Amino acid sequence: MAATAALKWTPAGYPGSELDRAWHQEVRELARQRDAVLLAHNYQVSEIQDIADHVGDSLALSRIAADCAARTIVFCGVHFMAETAKILAPGKTVLIPDTRAGCSLADSIDAEQLRDWKGEHPGAVVVSYVNTTADVKAETDICCTSSNAIEVVNSIPADREVLFLPDQFLGAHVQRVTGRTNLHVWAGECHVHAGINGSQLAAKAAAAPDAELYIHPECGCATSALYLAGEGAVPAERVRILSTGGMLDAARATGAREVLVATEIGMLHQLRRAAPGVDFRAVNDRASCRYMKMITPAALLRSLRDGVDEVTVPADIAERARGAVQRMIAIGRPGGDE
Repeated sequence: MAATAALKWTPAGYPGSELDRAWHQEVRELARQRDAVLLAHNYQVSEIQDIADHVGDSLALSRIAADCAARTIVFCGVHFMAETAKILAPGKTVLIPDTRAGCSLADSIDAEQLRDWKGEHPGAVVVSYVNTTADVKAETDICCTSSNAIEVVNSIPADREVLFLPDQFLGAHVQRVTGRTNLHVWAGECHVHAGINGSQLAAKAAAAPDAELYIHPECGCATSALYLAGEGAVPAERVRILSTGGMLDAARATGAREVLVATEIGMLHQLRRAAPGVDFRAVNDRASCRYMKMITPAALLRSLRDGVDEVTVPADIAERARGAVQRMIAIGRPGGDE
């Protein structure tokens, strides 16, 4: 592989325009040399989103990884996302720019805990959110995303118990919509989404009475949003419970001038690009995932230069996990997953 100029990245912050252009040129050249496609999740910092070949939710990006011609996948996201890409593209090299980029939601249940839970409910169907580790997916009957979780659960015979994991807020949303009484929900959460609470939402909504509300179902404020609509504090048609992909679709179609967004703040960058005439504001402007933000411009450059931090999944685990994802895809369009 041809050598490139040794570009330095100062830890103090993002660079000025001249260094930024040099960084951009080096990243693109290294990606060309490695035959790599750069994938960035919606919650990444804007510099990473802007240089990526594709930006989106983790499952959509993993499917791109499986279908594209590139030999190397550089996944700018958290670890379970890179694992999912490897599961769906086992013959490709998958790199993550910082292997420390974990996920509090994925870490809220491990395979041993799931096996114990299954033992308490023999015969139950296990539905796992895609925001889980490969080991957990391997113990799963069918995966789901936030946009198709209801469809997945409705595809299961009504007399079968369902174990839904790991997000308690998404699980509560599914239970509320389906009315299913034999659905058991694991008490996990994303620390960022759980921290977006109802009082914050109520205060922001009161200050912007004409704003639409885009609420991710992982948020602790999702129930509060429906309560506000039910009480008439916010018009029901302005309250939208949406995946990240659903938020982008809604943004492109909205006639609103203001939108309050309850999800990780990195999502605002893509929403503003999708609808530049709309004022998108965070319900909680401190809702930033430190794990997502570990993928810095410096980390991306290092990953491409050195080819380090490769993500691997044992073949037997990958095969079982792949089945759970493919069963989900078979019942309908996956949609957005976060």
